[in-house]
Amino acid sequence: MMRHSGEKPHQCSECLKIFKQKIKLVEHMRGHSGERPFQCSECQKNFSRRFALVQHMRSHSGDRPHHCSECLKNFKQKNELAIHMRSHTGKKPYQCSECLKKFAQQCNLVTHMRVHTGEKPYQCSECLKNFSQQCTLVTHMRSHTGEKPYQCSECPKRFSQKRHLVTHMRDHTGEKPYKCSECLKDFKQRYSLVQHMRVHTGEKPYQCSECLKNFSQQYNLVKHMRVHTGEKPYQCSECLKNFSQRSGLVDHMRVHSGEKPYQCSECLKNFSQSSTLVRHMKVHT
Repeated sequence: MMRHSGEKPHQCSECLKIFKQKIKLVEHMRGHSGERPFQCSECQKNFSRRFALVQHMRSHSGDRPHHCSECLKNFKQKNELAIHMRSHTGKKPYQCSECLKKFAQQCNLVTHMRVHTGEKPYQCSECLKNFSQQCTLVTHMRSHTGEKPYQCSECPKRFSQKRHLVTHMRDHTGEKPYKCSECLKDFKQRYSLVQHMRVHTGEKPYQCSECLKNFSQQYNLVKHMRVHTGEKPYQCSECLKNFSQRSGLVDHMRVHSGEKPYQCSECLKNFSQSSTLVRHMKVHT
């Protein structure tokens, strides 16, 4: 009769929460006592509830009893299958109250809300920088530890982030997955395509705060700013002369090395700079 009447006679003496069944109260009380009577026979890890142990055991056995009817992918837990099914149905039950964006998983909504609140709950213990996501903090910590867990299978090079390894692998495979819709040129990285598209659109989003000149790429703005600041970060190791651009230093170093990589196709005379060769070619024309 209790089940039909909705009566909940079992109450927690710690937090006063009420349960319909005594077994549910017993399980709940372990949250207060810390008791974990169910132990894994493989790794001796303890659990407060039997079903949690059953789910854990699948990490040892590899058992995945929950099957997706669409793509036949298997899952260890029923809730993992339920979340996965949303990739087929397109269902996104969790909605942001600020911008109405929807998400398939509640954890993604929680992370997204920090865009609006500005909350950054994860702090680096080394430099005290804060992050909105734990995975971003984990990646950041590698800048302090020097850890590079992702290794290229083709060469000994290692990376701190998986996406950097993915991009690097394209140097070996030759893959260029990003194609320009205007001229069909292919690129290895998405940002290279974004920069290239400005050739077609004429967009120049980077503006000099001194003279208001616009540039299509940020590094061109950085180089341009040295005209105003007078900064010359590139120094010759031979005579200590400074240059505002790396290319200027490279050209200058040929004064010391004697290298002349530019050759006239008419008289085979060699030059240290391409601009000097261009001027020379006028002799022949």
